[in-house]
Amino acid sequence: MSEIHLTGSHDDGNVELNTSSNPTFGAIIEQRQSRRGILGGMASVAALFGLAGCDDSNGGGVGGTTATVQAGTTGATTSGKAVTLSGTASGASSVQWVQELGPTVVLTNANSNTATFIAPSVATATNLVFSFSASGGNGVATSATTTVSVGPAALGFTAIPKNLLDVVTVPAGYSVSVLYRLGDPINTATPAYANNGTDTGFATRAGDHHDGLYFFGLGATSGLRDDASSARGLLAMNHENITPAYLHPNGPTTVAGARPEAEAIKEIECHGVSVIEVLRGTTGWSYVQNSTFNRRITPLTPMALNGPARGDAQMRTVFSPTGVAGRGTLNNCANGYTPWGTYLTCEENWAGYFRRASTDNAARTAKEIANFNRYGIAQGASGANAWASVTPATAGSTVFAKWNTSALGADATQDFRNEANQFGWVVEVDPYDVNAVPRKRTALGRMGHEGAWPANFVAGRRPVFYMGDDSRGEYFYKFVSATPWVAADAQAADRMAIGDKYLDNGTLYVARYDANGTGVWLPLVFGQGFVTSAYAAYSFSSQADVLINARHAADAAGGTKMDRPEWAAVNPVNGEVYLTLTNNSGRTPTTTDAANPRAYTDPKGAANQNGNPNGHIIRLRETGNTPEAVSFTWDVYAFGAGSDLNATNINLSGLDATNDFSSPDGLWFGRPQNASGLVNPLLWIQTDDGAFTDQTNNQMLLAQPGIVGDGGARTISNTVGAATGTQATFVGKAPGLTLRRFLVGPRECEITGIDSTPDGRTIFVNIQHPGETGSATTPTSAWPASQTGGTGSRPRSATIVITKDDGGVVGL
Repeated sequence: MSEIHLTGSHDDGNVELNTSSNPTFGAIIEQRQSRRGILGGMASVAALFGLAGCDDSNGGGVGGTTATVQAGTTGATTSGKAVTLSGTASGASSVQWVQELGPTVVLTNANSNTATFIAPSVATATNLVFSFSASGGNGVATSATTTVSVGPAALGFTAIPKNLLDVVTVPAGYSVSVLYRLGDPINTATPAYANNGTDTGFATRAGDHHDGLYFFGLGATSGLRDDASSARGLLAMNHENITPAYLHPNGPTTVAGARPEAEAIKEIECHGVSVIEVLRGTTGWSYVQNSTFNRRITPLTPMALNGPARGDAQMRTVFSPTGVAGRGTLNNCANGYTPWGTYLTCEENWAGYFRRASTDNAARTAKEIANFNRYGIAQGASGANAWASVTPATAGSTVFAKWNTSALGADATQDFRNEANQFGWVVEVDPYDVNAVPRKRTALGRMGHEGAWPANFVAGRRPVFYMGDDSRGEYFYKFVSATPWVAADAQAADRMAIGDKYLDNGTLYVARYDANGTGVWLPLVFGQGFVTSAYAAYSFSSQADVLINARHAADAAGGTKMDRPEWAAVNPVNGEVYLTLTNNSGRTPTTTDAANPRAYTDPKGAANQNGNPNGHIIRLRETGNTPEAVSFTWDVYAFGAGSDLNATNINLSGLDATNDFSSPDGLWFGRPQNASGLVNPLLWIQTDDGAFTDQTNNQMLLAQPGIVGDGGARTISNTVGAATGTQATFVGKAPGLTLRRFLVGPRECEITGIDSTPDGRTIFVNIQHPGETGSATTPTSAWPASQTGGTGSRPRSATIVITKDDGGVVGL
């Protein structure tokens, strides 16, 4: 750990206390030492005063002498920072640091002159007192004390500038390493990745487009689940999509209107989820290639359908005539977790993968057509990547036929007309059990899921999960379990059975944001409000029907249409809920509302970007501070904008060059096991942007965001071309110095997915689709090879590791 001298009130994180061997003058007087005794064995004192050191028979040894110690001067730091205690002792046979006062910390190397610890989380300035003792050759112990004053956590880095480099850039004092890249093998039988388009076997390799992730601890020696472990664990992560140009020798091909089977299989297997073991060693983090925990889940992996839609007629296919099972998870974007140790992966833009015949409407009911239209599977759709066009080498295989959701047979058990209904769900995965079949939790509704982030768990209170639906004009949802939380369930052996208990029954709600700064959660329950068979746009027949067609139900209930609601995050201290609204090119000055209040023009070169191209982050506080509430208050925490845009009506959060951003997407609060998630937690913000890329690559910012209501009411004047309008809204306190740019990614990437070890000293971040506009022959990025100076390589999505060089909590 680096060590920094402190003088006066200066605070630069690490504290080094006096390292000289000089005794205090008080100690000199108390011990009545002679000038010869003082100087004997203490040459640094002599040097300080310009005197020659004198030696005697016992001057620097331990035989029969009493040790002299110095614990150093008082220092100051803040929560989460690394602290070094440096004591000195002469004539000592052994030394020891002991904490005497203050919140308990873990001292490393306590039996040496130099001990270290991480400053604990405190709400107000708090003193920690430590004693440094030494035993002399005569067996007499001598000690001295020192005090370290710890203040509340604060952002502990200098914001980095915007840039267009082809590397991941982080602040001074931090290091980046690449952990897990597209194509990396997850067993020893799979060869190293050639990265030239010839690689196969992606069911045992890292997939593409790394996205949401979560760290699950493993015991250092036991190999069993250990939620406190920060040195060994499992990373579960999503693989959302593919950049096909780099997966094949010369990009994807089509022969006589059909895709080659080998290319399609490669693309299919690159989607889904990875679970890999990771380990912190003496030289940093690595993934364990031969771990028995390693697993890939793809769009072909068997799945169980659970909850109210299980067995419904709309879920039946030739693969599962009873509608209780399916194959695969697809377009996995954001995520969630459960306290019983499972991973929640969420299916987002799944609808675009399906083929539908140009005459399919003729074989469909009005309700089926309404379902397809509402979820964006148009009659005549060809399906992304044209997987349905493949003729399989194995007769009778339905691996590719499942992507054709047309009505072809006599009924639903003869074809895959209902296959699309099996996607758009939250999927629960047990990362500790490679044999556990993932379960699609249909009680949480079918949509373009952008995560399922839990509220804080409290015994006796029903678990709650918050979910965005990423499309323009879609909604923000929450699921409230029917079963109150029992804390003992967190350590149950059968984790999927606990998922059945809490995730298969409950109430799905949609949010309505009202113009007065309050809001209401509207239940999506068959027979309540307009969610009935009499609803004109879609005649509901059951609760299963409501959940399969959750978007129709939200329309009927009257939810507020939002500007692409994506990731949610819950403040672990006060329970306030944050939601990224990434952007919306469809907003106009006459279609704004209080929760989506801006419509403006953002110039980019010769082009104008209209609507709400930079997005915003909204937040809410549940009534009574309980997530079970059916009402809330809200405001806008921060508006994305370039710092050069109009401060009155566009850059409403007063962003400057250190923190301006556009298109917020990923969102995550620090874990409450360390100082980054306590008292005033850190909020990490990741961007997925096209509007601001003339000034910077996508980025990650860090904030300490305050509370709902810390700002006030505002009225915005919106202008797009000749159209104008005004909109009243509620704007949080300007972030100022509590929001800073922490990271900028490589070219054409998206920054997405983040988690930390429980101690907060390592964070894992995903870098998705660098160089996404390039081709096999002309890649537009060389990352991650470029991170260490490499050139000419095809780019690869990858997981990175970020640590603080002094070992402190990242960001503090």
